[in-house]
Formats: sequence, C-alpha cells, structure tokens
Amino acid sequence: MRPNLSDGEWKLMNRLWEKGRLTITQLTAALKEETGWGKHTVITMLSRLEAKGAVGHDETTQAKRYFPLLEKEEAAQEETGRFLERVYGGRLGLMMSAMVDSRALTEEDIDELTAILESAKEEY
Repeated sequence: MRPNLSDGEWKLMNRLWEKGRLTITQLTAALKEETGWGKHTVITMLSRLEAKGAVGHDETTQAKRYFPLLEKEEAAQEETGRFLERVYGGRLGLMMSAMVDSRALTEEDIDELTAILESAKEEY
C-alpha cells in the first residue's frame, strides 16, 4: 500500500507533479498564495513526504531539489480506494447510486462512465 497523503501533502505533491524538481524556495513561492505556508512549513511537509517515500531530493546543485517518487495516478488510485472503503464500505454501486440520486453527474460524466464500463466489459 502506498503512502496516505494529507490534504496539505496533496497540495505540495501536485506542485511537484506539475513542475518537476523544485527547491524549497520555489515550492514555498508556488504554494504561498494558496496555503499561506512559510519556508519552515514546507520543510516539515517535505520531511514527512520523504519519510513516507513519496518524495526524494538531489543535492547536485547548490540548493536541494525535491521531486516526486510517487506517481500521481498511483496516489489517486490509492486515495480513491481509501475513500470508497471509508465512505461506502468499498461498494462502488452505492457511491454511483448516491451520485445519481443527488444529480451530481452531467451528461458528459455519464457518457464517460458508460465508455469506461463498456471498455471494462470487453476486457472480461
């Protein structure tokens, strides 16, 4: 099982996934407006992410450059599974039913889901 990321860690990881290798100063600047975090908060978050195996760094330049070790798709898949288990007891049908009942799905969403299910059906 891959690392469980907090909301703040997702924000930081999203910047790394978008931009690639960044220094602490670059990350702080990129996240400042959205989060209000200072340099020390970013350092703490990076330390946690390194301990979880989600982030690495290189020291080939004057300032450390941090980069994701965890693929975004893999993290999203894990998070989706955790959410589904936590909220719907792992039952995808219950989640879809709730979305239909709340009219949360657009026609485009329904078309996309239909195509995904058709594709899955062909694979089985």
